[in-house]
Amino acid sequence: MPRSVDHLLERAVTIPVTGAALHADLGLPPDARGIVLFAHGSGSSRKSPRNRSVAAALQEAHMATLMLDLLTPDEERVDAETRHLRFDIPFLAARLVAATVWVRQDPRIGFLPIGYFGASTGAAAALVAAAHLKDAVHAIVSRGGRPDLADLALDRVWAPTLLIVGGYDEPVLDFNRDALRRLRGVKALRIVPRAGHLFEEPGAMAQVIALARPWFDKHLAGTAAIGGLGDQS
Repeated sequence: MPRSVDHLLERAVTIPVTGAALHADLGLPPDARGIVLFAHGSGSSRKSPRNRSVAAALQEAHMATLMLDLLTPDEERVDAETRHLRFDIPFLAARLVAATVWVRQDPRIGFLPIGYFGASTGAAAALVAAAHLKDAVHAIVSRGGRPDLADLALDRVWAPTLLIVGGYDEPVLDFNRDALRRLRGVKALRIVPRAGHLFEEPGAMAQVIALARPWFDKHLAGTAAIGGLGDQS
């Protein structure tokens, strides 16, 4: 049964991937116009209060959300010690691709245009996945992302991409300025003044939401879903 968690009406789902199963929370408001998959950053999870605040705002705008853990609980325990998997961008991107395929095959949501919301290393995974899936992904928003970790995939991303960076996050801001030059499609860089990498400052996430929500509204709402999922070879 659906449950209300942190103002989200959610249903727990399990997504099969090669050799594992991922836990996720599917939020499906009435008359959903698109679905946004969340790729969380290093050391974070689908319970991230900052990303959940974004998800709540998107649901209010009639967009479905999939709060997804790209690592299994066992992998998270290993990664807490080694800090290795959180920076394995091809591995995380492959998990996000698998989740996207799962979305497309679910009759409740498979017809909805797809967007990605990525934070930190999760943003790099979102960019790599979007490059792989091509026109199956309609919009991307990166919060404090590390697009430099997407490497050559940046040159193959055509989905409209919004890069949001904190004004105090100077090294990451430089990475995003470089990425902006390489992205091929509609793109924008927005700086949240007096915000750091995690956007923990008062009002910082409200500004992220004020930027992300209209981006998805513009590029997902009213967009017809594309049946194919790019080159899966």
